[in-house]
Amino acid sequence: MVAVPAGRITLSDRRTRTSWPVEVAPFRMAAYPVTQWLYAQVTGRRPSSAQGDRLPVEGVSWADAVRFCNALSRREGLTPAYRLPADGETAEWDTRADGYRLPTEAEWEHACRAGSTGPRYGRLDEVAWYQGNSQGRSHPVGGKRPNAWGLYDMLGNVWDWCWDVYDAEVYGAYRVLRGGGWADEHWSCRASVRRRSHPTFRIDDVGFRVARSALPADNAARTG
Repeated sequence: MVAVPAGRITLSDRRTRTSWPVEVAPFRMAAYPVTQWLYAQVTGRRPSSAQGDRLPVEGVSWADAVRFCNALSRREGLTPAYRLPADGETAEWDTRADGYRLPTEAEWEHACRAGSTGPRYGRLDEVAWYQGNSQGRSHPVGGKRPNAWGLYDMLGNVWDWCWDVYDAEVYGAYRVLRGGGWADEHWSCRASVRRRSHPTFRIDDVGFRVARSALPADNAARTG
């Protein structure tokens, strides 16, 4: 887990042509996307279409990802971050919990940029697997150059599920995806790009990485 400092990020959405600032508290994020090996160790399942212990897990829904976070927390003796109803489309985040969770999209973009201000934190071919160099498949995590804070595969390889609802009024329960994947053109592999999908959707270029809050959270819970 990499310590990510506090900061301020401005999120933007091309569809609505809006932007909004967000203050980000310090937190910790995994240096790599969750691998197939770790996912199998925690869940006993290998859902991915391509197989390899060091490949990022894919073919996992947002609901699968939050269940994994709880299972990993229990395995390490931490308090699970999520309370999960049976529908698989929603969850309640207990911000007091010390367990693993998905990053918010503001946390994700702040961590991806690592202090940089351009569309990417480095030359695309040096930092990401995307349509132009992936040979039509995912690749083992950590094979490209990390950003300035030591985070690998923030762009390309597989998209990352984030905690946030994309736009409840228009898309209902759809959740945010960030980072671009191995099948995407170069314009999708940028720090600011937002994608959305249903929380039960599974496909071979979408995975996730885990985060943990660095400090005790407020005595509250968020519902999404």
